[in-house]
Amino acid sequence: MQNETNKIWLEWVEKADEDELNIQSILKHKDGTPSLVCFLAQQMAEKYLKSLLVFYSRDYPKTHDLKRIATLIEPSVSDIFDLGQEFTKLNKCYIITRYPGEIPEFSWQDAEENYKAAEKIKEFVLEKIKR
Repeated sequence: MQNETNKIWLEWVEKADEDELNIQSILKHKDGTPSLVCFLAQQMAEKYLKSLLVFYSRDYPKTHDLKRIATLIEPSVSDIFDLGQEFTKLNKCYIITRYPGEIPEFSWQDAEENYKAAEKIKEFVLEKIKR
């Protein structure tokens, strides 16, 4: 069972790393849109949080709400809500970037800021897993 759990949380990390690779390419080459970077940053953060849930042997919900996922992590990681601002920022990047009529104008600066928020979540998660 433990080996299977290790495999699953590592798969979440690998998928998050793929999102990050795409973010970096878009930001470097400007060969996409800022809204896509924002969406991918949210996805990257979500996958890192779900990897932490699995690491602590918890099931992950089929939700994209980072605060909801963090609530499930909190019994194992009491300081998870130190990232509350990042969760709020990135939660705005999921639904509103997916549907016409609800898409705000994201700038490249917004894209950079959302990526930084996702990176902060990544660093937090990897630090908890290393312990």
